[in-house]
Amino acid sequence: MTRDNDDLRALIRTISDFPKPGIQFRDITTLLLDAQGFAATIERLASQMEEKPDLIAGIDARGFVFAAALALHLGTGLLLIRKDGKLPGETIAEEYALEYGTDRLAMHVDACAPGAKVALVDDLIATGGTAVAAARLIERAGASVTGAHFVIGLTELEGSERLRAEGVNVHALIEY
Repeated sequence: MTRDNDDLRALIRTISDFPKPGIQFRDITTLLLDAQGFAATIERLASQMEEKPDLIAGIDARGFVFAAALALHLGTGLLLIRKDGKLPGETIAEEYALEYGTDRLAMHVDACAPGAKVALVDDLIATGGTAVAAARLIERAGASVTGAHFVIGLTELEGSERLRAEGVNVHALIEY
């Protein structure tokens, strides 16, 4: 599907050496500034879904932008998966590895009902750590992940493969 999305690729700015030397940062803020490009992104993310989910789960923080718009577009609820310690009330959390150390994602224990069908959405998949942690949280709540949908996939970092190994179908509009 990458060739079909060259119009969206043209709206994504690449910033060299951010946040550190050697990194090519794919900046989606320039895509968000373009109303038609943003609308097309949401439409194309929706078209990847084989079935309408009960909820769209967005991963903190840029994933919230795409997940909220997609939930509105599809007429579903929105599930926020946040960095640990950011949600009030009772939560469940999942730890994941970073380049140097670990971090945790959390969601409310009552955020989704057992048996709910949940589509996971984020702006980008790189190593897959946050996406795998988010999928595990959803499954721990008794729901099922219908698929993981990303605007950008960084293929050489193999995050999509990690997520597929967890049994999750992965879709990215644009691959680098």
